[in-house]
Amino acid sequence: MALTQDQKNRISEVAKNILLKRIENFPDAHTQIRNAPFHAAFLKCFNERLGALQIETPYLIALASWLHGLNTSLGSGFENISYILSGGYKRKFTQQYSLKVKDGQAREIENIIRDLKAGEQTPDLERENSLIMEFNNNDNEINSLGFTVDNYIEKEDTITAIELKSVRPNSGEGRGEKQKILYGKSALQLANPDKKINFFIGFPFDPTSDTATGYNKEKFFNYLIEFKKFFDPKEVLLAGELWDFLSGSENTMDEILEVIEETAGNVRS
Repeated sequence: MALTQDQKNRISEVAKNILLKRIENFPDAHTQIRNAPFHAAFLKCFNERLGALQIETPYLIALASWLHGLNTSLGSGFENISYILSGGYKRKFTQQYSLKVKDGQAREIENIIRDLKAGEQTPDLERENSLIMEFNNNDNEINSLGFTVDNYIEKEDTITAIELKSVRPNSGEGRGEKQKILYGKSALQLANPDKKINFFIGFPFDPTSDTATGYNKEKFFNYLIEFKKFFDPKEVLLAGELWDFLSGSENTMDEILEVIEETAGNVRS
C-alpha cells in the first residue's frame, strides 16, 4: 500500500520547515568568519586539494557550519517522518520514569556484553533474547539503565522500539548502544510480560550504497566501527528496509524522496 495523501502532505511540511530554516541561514559568497586561526592553519595542509574548488577559507568554514546544521535538522526530520509513517512517538525511560530489571537479567546483559567485546561470542539475536527475556520472577528488581526510544510503537501484543542514527556512530559507540538495547528490551519485557518486545537500530540511508535507496548490510557493517562485533544484522534496519518497516509497505523511501524533491522545487520556485 502506497503512502496516503495525508502522510505525503505531512512529510512535505517536515521538509518545508527544514528547507525554510536552512535557506534563511545559507551563507552567501560574502559571508566572513572574523577569526578562525586554527582552521586556517590546519587547512594550509590541504591548499593543493582545496585550490581546485576555488573556495575561500572563510566561506568554506561557513559552509561546513551550515552543513552541520543541516545534518542536525535532518536528524529531527527523520524522527518526525518516522512518526508519520508508524504512528509512534519519542518516549523517555529516565529518572522518575526509569524501569526495573531483574538481577538475573542484569547479570546476563553484562555477560553478553563481556563475551561480545572479547570475541568469545558473535552477535546472535535469538540467543541473546533467550538469555534476557526469560527470568526468575522471584529475583530482586533493580533499576535499569535509563534509556530513550526515538520511535516507540506500542500495539496490542507488541512493543517496537527504534533507535534512529542519522550520522556514522563514533568509535566504541557500538558497545554502549548494545548495552542500552539489552537493558531496554529487558526492562520493557519485565514491565509488559504479555507483549513481544522488539528493539532495533535504524539508519535512514546507506552511505556505502551505489543507489539512493539501496543497501548492503555486510558492506555497511564493515563501514561502521565495531558494530559488527556487537550487532546481529537482524537488529539493524537500513535505508529502504527501515522506511518500509515503518510504513508497512514497499518502496516507501522512493516515495519520501519524491515528496522532498517536489517540496524543494516548490520552495525554490
